[in-house]
Amino acid sequence: MLPISWSGKEVSSPGDSELNDASHGAAILPTTECGANAQSHAPCATRPGLHARAPRECGPLPFLIKRDATWLYRGSPIGRKELVCLFASVLKRAEDGVFWLETPAERGPIEVEDAPFLAVELDWSGLGRDQVLNFRTNIDEIIAAGPDHPIRVAHDILTCEPTPYLFIRAGAGRLPIEARISRAVYYELVALAEVEEIEGRRMLGVWSHRRFFALGEMPSCDVIGDCEEPDCS
Repeated sequence: MLPISWSGKEVSSPGDSELNDASHGAAILPTTECGANAQSHAPCATRPGLHARAPRECGPLPFLIKRDATWLYRGSPIGRKELVCLFASVLKRAEDGVFWLETPAERGPIEVEDAPFLAVELDWSGLGRDQVLNFRTNIDEIIAAGPDHPIRVAHDILTCEPTPYLFIRAGAGRLPIEARISRAVYYELVALAEVEEIEGRRMLGVWSHRRFFALGEMPSCDVIGDCEEPDCS
């Protein structure tokens, strides 16, 4: 089981007692604050006279991140945002797409229903190509969409219903760690959207840091009221 000592002392909160009771060992998770970068301990390889040691494999850990980005431990929600931020700071994604919690001492896979984070708020400035879109996630991390943090839209294979995602950070393989953009925030994006022609297709999308992100294809209408629905594939 991953140790959950925080800055050398136990973290306690109502509803999280079992999580704290399960902690053991001398390793300490990196301290973190919501919206700030994690301060991880230097790996052993960087310390003179010490040899790097791979984290101990713990097997599957009893964590689940729900589609709404709620973190569960043994089926119970983790009530304190500080704890969620703490675990989020050591969340990794392997080459096969599996999510892991990994400290310098221990690691184990966890279950994630969709994306591990949720973009819950949007702030923007500027117009057109100079527009900048800033998203706040459920752990209060601020991410500006752009070349390093693209927006993508997936479509349901049967209903074509769109689900937008924001790139948070890279994984070990081609699959990144993302935040799903909430429905309310998606509607704000649609309200800001403009039409651009991309490779001969009229696309509705948004600009951020001079990068255009398509949200969907505009229907082609030869006659008013006679529109051909776009292909959502």
